[in-house]
Amino acid sequence: MTSKAAPRRPAWPRLSRPRSGVDARGHLLVAHYLDARARAKILAYLEGLRPIWEYRFPLDRPPPRGEAQRRLLRPVYWLGNWQFACLDYYRPPKGVHERCVAAEPFPRVLAEIVRDVEARARRAFPRDYVPRGWHLNTCLVNFYGDRLEDGRWIDSARVGEHRDFEPGPVASLSLGERALFQFVPRRGAGEKAEPALTQWLDDGALQLFGGPLYKDRLLHRVQRVDERAGARLPPEIEGFRTRRVNFTFRYVPDEHVVPFERLSERAREDVRGYVAELAQSSPFFARALELAKP
Repeated sequence: MTSKAAPRRPAWPRLSRPRSGVDARGHLLVAHYLDARARAKILAYLEGLRPIWEYRFPLDRPPPRGEAQRRLLRPVYWLGNWQFACLDYYRPPKGVHERCVAAEPFPRVLAEIVRDVEARARRAFPRDYVPRGWHLNTCLVNFYGDRLEDGRWIDSARVGEHRDFEPGPVASLSLGERALFQFVPRRGAGEKAEPALTQWLDDGALQLFGGPLYKDRLLHRVQRVDERAGARLPPEIEGFRTRRVNFTFRYVPDEHVVPFERLSERAREDVRGYVAELAQSSPFFARALELAKP
């Protein structure tokens, strides 16, 4: 009597060092993408940015049963459109309504980079990896470093494994200390799995990924961010020291992007405090508040 053979595991890509190049299954890395001029312009732009701290759920009512209200691990800023944590994030097909609030456009230096990255994606990836109408119109500016908590500095420079639900390729641009980035297979509770791809994202690195392997079958995470170089990046943020900034560019269908004044009354009130805070340094959000007045 013969025993059944154990099912074969997928042949995941296995890498453990930085490299540049294209994986036809949907991954591109340019280890030294940014030149000195573009880097200087981005740092100058960051000097004038005023990131905010968000809470996971609306502040004006109790969190869902079984959940606790909590502040996000790090300050953030969004460009193009803002996915406020308390409105939940964009998760098609059901999670598209009132998830993406119109935000200020990309500064010129990032707009130029986006045009180049879009062209690279179309050259590097199969056509069916890039949906019709795809363009990078939203950007999460994530600040990685240490937060001050009860008089102690706590390292919060990591992101747990997750996937991005926005359709089409995702691009990320790194500044500052290098980050240990991994793609990992999905697994059940209590199961362990070796990372499918491990790499360091250095200062100035561009990463682009899409397609069913890297977007759907694999999750990704930031395991840690180095502090060997002693980098401290702008802007000044009270109670936070930034050693890495990452710009993550994604695509949200334009019809799902809603101006602040067109949110439902409840959603508008859920984020009004954040918009008012943003309006103190952003003419775009100051105008959005004006348009939303009765």
